[in-house]
Amino acid sequence: MITKEDKLRIIDEFKRSEGDTGSPEVQIALLSFRIKYLTEHLKEHKKDHATRRGLFKLIGQRKGLLKYLSNVDIERYRELTSKLQIRG
Repeated sequence: MITKEDKLRIIDEFKRSEGDTGSPEVQIALLSFRIKYLTEHLKEHKKDHATRRGLFKLIGQRKGLLKYLSNVDIERYRELTSKLQIRG
């Protein structure tokens, strides 16, 4: 799972201002980290369907946040997707 140090590092990297923990960029980055972790877990445990369902829920959440960000500010969206190396 995500450790406290990893979470703080991700927040520091993607925050927009001091004390920012809830901007779409931070939320998407944290979800992306969890998605990568669960994807690696499922490569080893192919029959873990409960985790697979949770992964799909996280992907849906991230997709919604990405859609929101693209509607609000397309430049922030493009910068974030290139930084995270995800398709938009």
